Amino acid sequence: MTDLTLGRATADRDRLLRLLQEYGVYLGVVVLLLLNTVFTPHFLSAENFRTQAVQVAPVLIVALGMALAIGSEGVDLSVGSVMALSTSLLSLYLGYGAWIAVLAAVAGGIVVGVANGALIAFVGVQPIVATLALMVAGRGLALVLLPQLKDVRNPGMAELGSGDVLGVPYLVLIAVALALLVGFVVRRTTFGRQLLALGDSRPAARLAGLPVRRVLIVVYVCSGVLAAIAGVLATARLTASDPTSLGTLMELSAITAVVVGGTPLSGGRVRIGGTVAGAVLIQLLTTTLIKHDLPPSWTQIAQAVVIVLAVYAARERGKR
Repeated sequence: MTDLTLGRATADRDRLLRLLQEYGVYLGVVVLLLLNTVFTPHFLSAENFRTQAVQVAPVLIVALGMALAIGSEGVDLSVGSVMALSTSLLSLYLGYGAWIAVLAAVAGGIVVGVANGALIAFVGVQPIVATLALMVAGRGLALVLLPQLKDVRNPGMAELGSGDVLGVPYLVLIAVALALLVGFVVRRTTFGRQLLALGDSRPAARLAGLPVRRVLIVVYVCSGVLAAIAGVLATARLTASDPTSLGTLMELSAITAVVVGGTPLSGGRVRIGGTVAGAVLIQLLTTTLIKHDLPPSWTQIAQAVVIVLAVYAARERGKR
């Protein structure tokens, strides 16, 4: 093999790898759709697609906030606990009306987000440590406020959880709207550009005079708010508040969706379209395993494998 031929083979290989790294998540979605179409009974039914969309909505909403945190070269491990805290607050304040209860739940997410952001921006605690502390504290507070499962009986919440517009559930519409909003913020606003600059190089962002502390706090407040909204929607769908289990391992699903979607753990880039596809991929993977009678533990193992492969692909991309 001549040097010219070898060079062309290497270039072709690199081009193929780049395409897989950029669009592999979409290919994965297509492959799982095709496999389920062939091997899973009744997969193409409208009711099944509605169910899949409703189930993926909270994961997607949490993943949007996680994408912002990872894009700033951080991470938010407290998102599952924020969901638990939001469901506890929602249940406690539901007697004052659905809107008051939702605002209380979102306020809980804001408080956790401010605490995370302050620890990271002002105290200098590493994001993984700060959000881990809030993950433990948030779940504990949720259980103090609501020690056990409680039914949610409210017409407004029932409508939110099961209502639709032209057959499209409210939960799905809200998730799509939030994805579009976050995508616009990242791509078209000053805050989005500051976030990416901070994730690319925090020292350089400081030297450039960017408000690093303010951006960090806003990032984690956004993540907290989105996690709280996901908690409210999950509660409305389940018609029950269960701080013991709601949001458990949600941080794993969110990180998987973000990383598989092409947002590097090193920060400086946020792919919202890829995050949406990553959330759909995780949902389809879970559905495939469940519908073929594999135990739930296999879903966690599969997600771990997907994360490792995605991080390895990102590492190879960084080398080139």
